[in-house]
Amino acid sequence: MGLLKSIFTWWDGATIGTSLWSRRNGTRIGEDALGNVYYESRAGKSPRRRWVIYNGSNDASRVPAEWHGWLHQTIEEAPDKALPPARAWQQPSRPNATGTALAYRPPGALEKGGHRAAATGDYEAWSPN
Repeated sequence: MGLLKSIFTWWDGATIGTSLWSRRNGTRIGEDALGNVYYESRAGKSPRRRWVIYNGSNDASRVPAEWHGWLHQTIEEAPDKALPPARAWQQPSRPNATGTALAYRPPGALEKGGHRAAATGDYEAWSPN
């Protein structure tokens, strides 16, 4: 099933055709911490194009900020060469968790039982004079 899945499904990673095309027509620039691989069109091709082959599902929120800047040609060199090392207070990039079990659910959300805190009595409804 793995081979058939990689031939026909584009939404769960790159198809075999996309992977082969990337290796043939692009130069591998680098890889991020999530395993996504970044390519750039070979020298001499105009216009210059940049793309990513996702490691896993195709979700744009899985591209870290520094690689997003490179993909959109905000920075010229690959982030691992052009940017300074991460600061101690910086947290690693995380994919968007909306729609998963890791998504934020405030107290009172139906997934958490649906019980809100009782009103405190400090609300007064507006009424026109």
